[in-house]
Amino acid sequence: MSKRLVFFMPLVAIAAMMALFAFALLTGVNPQEMDSALEGREMPAFRLTDVNDSQRTLTEESLDGEPYLMNFWATWCPSCKFEHPYLNSLASEGVRIIGVNYKDDRELAVTWLRDYANPYDIDVFDPNGDLGFELGVTGAPETFFVDSSGIIRHRFQGPIDSALWENKLKAVYDAME
Repeated sequence: MSKRLVFFMPLVAIAAMMALFAFALLTGVNPQEMDSALEGREMPAFRLTDVNDSQRTLTEESLDGEPYLMNFWATWCPSCKFEHPYLNSLASEGVRIIGVNYKDDRELAVTWLRDYANPYDIDVFDPNGDLGFELGVTGAPETFFVDSSGIIRHRFQGPIDSALWENKLKAVYDAME
């Protein structure tokens, strides 16, 4: 290989990456708005325990009956700590939220919910990320909008705040009721 070719290969690679980045910016690609392959499908079957009660078994059937947000969170997640006060606010307004403590320690999760208040109607403990894997969760926080029949209607990655809720996500939630 000639020395010129070796010199220009990294420049070509950098130019290609910059073109891809520019394309994403110009077309409005939002990494938080990733489609889920499960949208329009039923919540996958699971069998996990409650965060506060390791003897209580929870399944997807434990959640049916009314629309809910399924929020994946963890004590090790700084964005979850940012989002948590707003989830408390939503819960106080009547939004049903199911919490899934994701790849975390049970004792730390119990302490977190005691110290920061608990917005969750049900607290699912997913220490190995099994449910998260089934849903394609890439990290916390991540929230799924599920209708009263257990059908996944929307997926959102990242923390939810008041502006995002009012300008976009509330309409998704209201459409499920």
